[in-house]
Amino acid sequence: MAGKSRSEQRTGLLNGFAAYGMWGLVPLFWPLLKPAGAIEILAHRMVWSLAVVGVVLLAMRRWSWAGELLRQPRKLGLITIAAAVITVNWGVYIWAVNSGHVVEASLGYFINPLVTIAMGVLLLKERLRPVQWAAVGVGAAAVLVLTIGYGRPPWISLCLAFSFATYGLVKKKVNLGGLESLAAESTIQFLPALAYLLWLGSRGDATFTAQGPGHAALLAATGVVTAIPLICFGAAAIRVPLSTLGLLQYMAPVFQFLLGILYFHEAMPAERWAGFALVWLALSLLTFDALRAARRGARALREAARAAGAATAAVDTAAGAVGVPARAVGTDNGTDNTEATVPVPGGVAGVATVAAGTAGATAGAAVSAGPAGSPGTS
Repeated sequence: MAGKSRSEQRTGLLNGFAAYGMWGLVPLFWPLLKPAGAIEILAHRMVWSLAVVGVVLLAMRRWSWAGELLRQPRKLGLITIAAAVITVNWGVYIWAVNSGHVVEASLGYFINPLVTIAMGVLLLKERLRPVQWAAVGVGAAAVLVLTIGYGRPPWISLCLAFSFATYGLVKKKVNLGGLESLAAESTIQFLPALAYLLWLGSRGDATFTAQGPGHAALLAATGVVTAIPLICFGAAAIRVPLSTLGLLQYMAPVFQFLLGILYFHEAMPAERWAGFALVWLALSLLTFDALRAARRGARALREAARAAGAATAAVDTAAGAVGVPARAVGTDNGTDNTEATVPVPGGVAGVATVAAGTAGATAGAAVSAGPAGSPGTS
């Protein structure tokens, strides 16, 4: 059993590395699609994503969710908002990469966890721990330094971070699996995207048929580039802890940052290095706090389990001493009320529940938005 658990975790880690690795290396793919413009690439991504994810869901026979979704107008509305927001995110990212702003795009996904936390405070009235407040403050200082360094606010980074954080917030309320959500969003995106491609073709400006079969195949591959990392992420998410995914998510912007400097040879003057250093400091504080909260939550759960076990044993002993079955203690109708009649000293169970919830929320913020919680959808 332990061997199987270790094998499952190893499989999850490999899928996590694969997902974030592919998302980190995706800036190498978009330039291959030139001379197609960013909007044409975006439209093809929408169309071919639906085709690929449709085939995958058909093979897995996972269509029951569609009928349920159609009967829930509120969820459909949220899916429509998610589709609109991720369209902005995809379009800005593709344009940024193909326009020589890979480093600034990577910054967007570095600061995404900080933006997610800030939105949680502003919109969901969540409370932050002191270290989290410090991380948000350092992140804000980083944006100010980078604004000075760029001579303008880092609009690309901010647009990517806020659009992806909004997407994560909406996805949290929709509560659909990654593939199912991508299928629903792509269905909404499909008709406008197809209409745009047909209009572009009618003007003679489409590159799909004008640049040869290799170019057409690459445009069609945008669906695969979108779906495959998401499938790997889904396999990782059910096998490894959220705190682990929260650490793995930084692979993608790190790879993108390194590609921007080493492969695309983008400039990095001293003030930009200073801004990025502040961002990394903020993320270090955030990660440290998340791991500490997770450890505290796990410790509280273990203490609660021990206390509950001791209390149950005491009830069993007392019941045995008077010759009454433990199941009958505290009952008057033959039902099992053992849980209600076993007090946990000092409310440890409640403390453990709160601590576990806090740890989970922190790790969730770190993964945030994962997938497309993560830079995953880029």
